[in-house]
Amino acid sequence: MSQDESTQMNEGAEIEQTPTEETPDVVEDVAADEDVEAATPRPAEDPTSPEAIRKRLKGLPGRWYVLHTYAGYEKRVKQNLEIRMKSMNMEDYIFQVEVPMEEVFEVKRGERKLVNRVRMPGYALVRMDMEDEAWRTVQETQGVTGFVGNGRDPVPLTEPEVIKMLTPVVELEVAKELRAQGKSRPGIEPAVVTAEFEVGENVILTLEPWVGMPATIDAVDAANQRLTVLMTLVGQETPVDLSFSQVKKAD
Repeated sequence: MSQDESTQMNEGAEIEQTPTEETPDVVEDVAADEDVEAATPRPAEDPTSPEAIRKRLKGLPGRWYVLHTYAGYEKRVKQNLEIRMKSMNMEDYIFQVEVPMEEVFEVKRGERKLVNRVRMPGYALVRMDMEDEAWRTVQETQGVTGFVGNGRDPVPLTEPEVIKMLTPVVELEVAKELRAQGKSRPGIEPAVVTAEFEVGENVILTLEPWVGMPATIDAVDAANQRLTVLMTLVGQETPVDLSFSQVKKAD
């Protein structure tokens, strides 16, 4: 073999070995990138987002229904129904009762205080299997006036409706958890409500059958826009629970 041919063969061998020598570096770079990606914390999912709430609801038994309640009795209905579902052994058919609440700042006499109020006055939510006995247990609960829709055969809420109605429940949970940690949700500030009436003030009722009757305010719930007034019925002073819209200030 000539010297030139020997030189060409050696150069070819060096060229063929070049990719093999670089391969370990490439593998190390890829592995390093994967380590960096794995070490980088992913942003936490917003627990109040529709996707997060949908995950919470997934797989839960029963369907969600809306209940009519006496105004001002929403939280009492929740308590009464939770007691009845246990005492009547309905826990395999009635699973959860919720009254969506929200936080607001109540301004009274120049002072601002954070309070909770019912987001949907006159309504409550119940997750249940619509069996006859379960229906009767709910229907006969004190403070419940019936199911929304066809009373005997109520129509359950759709998933988007459930998510929309339960979002305030989750938002309130998150707000309380963050407050316990000394934090708050950026960009979210409770609404501000102002008390229109004061204890001891004289008002005139505007609802039937007491239109025009005078009364005195005994208690004010500005957050839920409700009053307890004292009025004279059958010669006796009687407390009556009313909304702001059912009275007007006396001239």
